[in-house]
Amino acid sequence: MEGILCCIIKEGRNMFSQQTGPIGIFDSGYGGLTVFDKIRQAMPEYDYIYLGDNARAPYGQRSFEVVYRFTRQAVLKLFEEGCQLVILACNTASAKALRSIQQLDLPEWDAERRVLGVIRPTVEIMDRISTTKHIGILGTSGTISSQSYSLEIGKMFPHIKVTGEACPMWAPLVENNEFDSPGADYFVKKHLDHILSVDPRIDTLVLGCTHYPLLIGKIKQYLPAGITVLPQGEYVAESLIDYLNRHPEMNRRLTRGGECRFLTTESATKFSDAASVFLNDPIEVEQISID
Repeated sequence: MEGILCCIIKEGRNMFSQQTGPIGIFDSGYGGLTVFDKIRQAMPEYDYIYLGDNARAPYGQRSFEVVYRFTRQAVLKLFEEGCQLVILACNTASAKALRSIQQLDLPEWDAERRVLGVIRPTVEIMDRISTTKHIGILGTSGTISSQSYSLEIGKMFPHIKVTGEACPMWAPLVENNEFDSPGADYFVKKHLDHILSVDPRIDTLVLGCTHYPLLIGKIKQYLPAGITVLPQGEYVAESLIDYLNRHPEMNRRLTRGGECRFLTTESATKFSDAASVFLNDPIEVEQISID
């Protein structure tokens, strides 16, 4: 397994004095909690800081320049908090900001730290999952328009046919705790019907947004038999374990106390209430500013 997208390493200066610290996990909102939860289950001994930029969510329809600027600010904040490794648990940020941060910012900030994404780990398992080699990507407008999945799949598995479907209402449904409401049925069925009409041979659907696992019940309700639905969390967790096994120098920099901190740019109370839907546990949250 190649693992999560690795950084391009260049010579650079170190802006930060702390050489050990937690794993940072960033998302524009709550969806990244589905990834965080799987990583924490797989690696409970590590320390984590989760940051949700809820005040500026969603990122899905924002421009490349804005997503890069917002994501850059969030990663810098997590580095300032001591994180040695940051996972962009957001498909839009992974699609629109990851490469620029890896190539432009890390050499300037600290060439030893890493920023990794969620697209590569998802792509790596597609060939062994799909029988027809026809795959559908369900994502935000930003993720689909970036063609990040199509490009990554094309490099690794050029024989796989990829069809993307932008589902701009799905993340807001989850953010507003409407994912299990009757109103969600219309938007879920609409996009599933459309992508399967474009390519009826699709046998695997990738949930290319970390919010979408909360819609998985409705998604399966409106799918014909024989189609596999892939949420990302468990594959990102597996890929992270593989990455750390292959990079013991980074693994040594990560602290292990089993502690988790949660940061949000919006109301701490609002984040805590919403997070309970994703994690099934009460959490303490700190409100911060990153702009």
